[in-house]
Amino acid sequence: MPRSKERNQPITCTPGCAPDAHGDPAMLLERGREQDLIRDLLHRLDQGAGSVLTLSGRPGHAQNALVRWGACRAGHDGLRVLRAQATPAERELRYGVVLQLLDALADTAPATQAALITPDDRQPPPGTDEILRTARTAPVLLVIEDVQWLDPASRTWLQYLLRRLAPRTPLAVLASSCGAATVWDTGRDDDPAPPAALPVHHLMVPPLTGRGVAATVRACCGTPGDEEFVAALTSATAGNPAVLRDVLREFTDLGLSPDADHLPELHALTAGVVGEHTVRALDGLPAEANSVLRALAVCGDLLDFSRIRALAGARTTPEDRIRDLLESVGLTVSVGDKAHIRFPASKARVIEDMPAGERADLYSRAAELAHDAGANDEDVAHLLLRSPPLGAPWVVPLLHRSFTAALRREDRHRACACLSRAMQEPLDPLARSRLALELAAAEAVVRPEAGDRRLAELARGAAGTVEPQSSDAGLCVRAIDLGYARGDSEWARRTTGEALPHAAPADREALVALFWLASARDDEPTIPEVAPLPDRPVSPAQAGVRAWQLATAGADADKARKLARIALTGDGRESPMMPRLAACAALLATDDHDEAVGALDTMLVTARRAHLRSIGARVLTLRARVHLCAARLEAAERDLDSAERALPPASWHPRALPNLLATRIVAGIEAGRSDRARQIAATPVPAVGEEGAWWPMLLFARARLAADDGDWEETLRLSRECGRRLLRRQWTNPALLGWRPLAAEACLETGDRTEAHRLRDEELSLADRWGTAGARGSARLWTQRLFDDDRDRAVARARETAALLHDSPARLAYLWSRLHQFGAETARGDTAAAVRSLVEVSRMAAAHPTSRLATAARALTIPPAAAPARSPAVVVPSGWRALSEAEKSTVLLAARGHGNRQIAEQLAVSRRTVELRLSNAYRKLQIDGRKELHRLLEALERPVADAS
Repeated sequence: MPRSKERNQPITCTPGCAPDAHGDPAMLLERGREQDLIRDLLHRLDQGAGSVLTLSGRPGHAQNALVRWGACRAGHDGLRVLRAQATPAERELRYGVVLQLLDALADTAPATQAALITPDDRQPPPGTDEILRTARTAPVLLVIEDVQWLDPASRTWLQYLLRRLAPRTPLAVLASSCGAATVWDTGRDDDPAPPAALPVHHLMVPPLTGRGVAATVRACCGTPGDEEFVAALTSATAGNPAVLRDVLREFTDLGLSPDADHLPELHALTAGVVGEHTVRALDGLPAEANSVLRALAVCGDLLDFSRIRALAGARTTPEDRIRDLLESVGLTVSVGDKAHIRFPASKARVIEDMPAGERADLYSRAAELAHDAGANDEDVAHLLLRSPPLGAPWVVPLLHRSFTAALRREDRHRACACLSRAMQEPLDPLARSRLALELAAAEAVVRPEAGDRRLAELARGAAGTVEPQSSDAGLCVRAIDLGYARGDSEWARRTTGEALPHAAPADREALVALFWLASARDDEPTIPEVAPLPDRPVSPAQAGVRAWQLATAGADADKARKLARIALTGDGRESPMMPRLAACAALLATDDHDEAVGALDTMLVTARRAHLRSIGARVLTLRARVHLCAARLEAAERDLDSAERALPPASWHPRALPNLLATRIVAGIEAGRSDRARQIAATPVPAVGEEGAWWPMLLFARARLAADDGDWEETLRLSRECGRRLLRRQWTNPALLGWRPLAAEACLETGDRTEAHRLRDEELSLADRWGTAGARGSARLWTQRLFDDDRDRAVARARETAALLHDSPARLAYLWSRLHQFGAETARGDTAAAVRSLVEVSRMAAAHPTSRLATAARALTIPPAAAPARSPAVVVPSGWRALSEAEKSTVLLAARGHGNRQIAEQLAVSRRTVELRLSNAYRKLQIDGRKELHRLLEALERPVADAS
């Protein structure tokens, strides 16, 4: 007779009967529907009726925990429970699961055991009669875990048993599986259908919801997790209870709290746990399914599943069967005709567990297949980076395209990796050398020392090995030119000296130029002996270096100008870049700023097109110095920012880093950002940096900061050391660095008037010898304090200085001269003239209100007597209000003296846009051009002193 039980009695388990193998009740969270179905099955069985229930799902979704809970409840209710678990290891063991079931029957006949070991296929499956007899005496529950691993004989045995059940036979089957497998599933299209009279249910166990994850966190951690933590955990584990349990166990073992502050640790732990679960899921997969999974790990996102199957060499197992099998164990997700591995950690673990040789071969074949399938360059390059050389003609061009694309998006490590991989392919020497040069240019940013070594090897290998008529005869020169751009003059000098004896004739003139450019002095003795440069070289490279030598010596500005122009003729493709940069620096010293800027712009375009980051940084730094001289402070800051983006300070060689730092410091001082300048001045420079040509420039910049702080002892020490190092190199030209006036001012402040006057006289003499308006005017500007003149003489000197600087491109020095002129004119009582001087300064101060010049101007006051001398009020044209904001900005910059190119740079627009805006503005304002803009500016901006 069936026994009556209360269906809703509390669920308890006998000691030792845990809900799952780990004894974790949290595995049964949100499993009420599944537990109800198990209760129904047990109730029917208790009433004498059989049924079948299979709980399926992804690995770790608690289906095994549920059937164990059902077995525990059945045993507690007095039902006979026979349990078995299928495993991958026993899948080939015939009747492996049946032997486990029958082993629990004490009355199993020895003959039955023997029949199972050595079965007779002509007879019905042995042991079924014993099970049925047992069921007639007491209800029997067969509990089978992981039926996806059932051996074929056990599956057939179980189906035969269920087909023999009478409607009222009290025998039920409670099974679990991964994927969609059931006790009836054999993986064939002709699977037998279950008997119609037997209730059969199949339920997929879902993952936990966010609420379930939150409850698990609270149970495992002893405290609720915050919302962000729970959301991240749900996403990372996909709500898998087993993965969740293991992650939280490790998380709590570390003593961490479940909050957003510990998300990095959570993600790291989750990746490891998912990897371990992946390895367990792989156990027992058929060989072809495993091969397909590996192919998916390598390139599953690139190829459709049929190509993946071909790549894996899976020929016997049907495609649908492999796809279903991988999805059933939770490893893959299908999207259309493609499939991908579910978790990144699983993908990484699959790849890691492959033997190295097999992995490399798979990447090679995957790259070829992806290329043939038309995958994009970046995806194919990803595969090539992990494959051995293929030798296919398309590989190097593809990797080079990927290299270029990586440089465009500032992914320099990826760019270097692509070109390094390309060089592993079979290449002719010329092609290999070209790639090596490009790679070294990219390495200047990410691993500069490696780039220098590569360039040195390239220069030594190229010297004398390339025929002069070859299109790449300048390879040795370009290698040294590029290496020198990072700033190691000693490296450039040594490498050039080694290459010269073996260099091709076409390279020798350029190599000699580079040698002397890198040398401390132009008459330095050398071993091996290198001929000095001709006094009037014809070679562009030598002309550029010779122009720089003349500029540093402060001798013959006209000759330096002519030679610099020779160096910059043509498009520069046949001339190395560093001598051209030296020619631009020489033009800066000769007051030919427009020519220098034009050449620098051309060089910058060339450097950017060729991805020569180190050369681009040097060009931008020199152009920033030109902008500073011309009082274009924002443009200077932009160029310096661009220089650091092109070549970060850590990638500059210590011998050249002071160049960048000093320019930054001076720009900060002039912009009124002294705190920022002090921070930069405190940047440590390796000791070798003191040996470079740019160290005096950094000393001078630091001396200027010390002077601003009123530390005249330090100012004197730094400026004298700056001068000593320049003179040791025979660099005497005041147009390069005006250290003497600063040292003279420090001498004056410390009481040494004799030395101050000596330095003043020397500065003026050297500036007059050089002869440019900028050098002569600047020397007079910064030495005016050292003259003991009466007021009339002081005004005359100030006006002479301003007149000299007015005719030079040194706009910033000119504005300072006007400020000094204001002081002299005010002291003499010429207030009308003083106001005119201050008005011109006020325009620049209005454009840069925080600058050092604006601060100095605001400290000045105009005597009351000056008020009548002011210019009559200027009426703002009515058309001003009709201008757009963009047009107003453009007009104001034009009124302050900026050229169209500088305006375009400051506003980040094209030059054509500037021209159109000015044309529209002139029409609306009803003026003819720039000459009338000065009156407009007077109407819009009052002098700084008035505003105070």
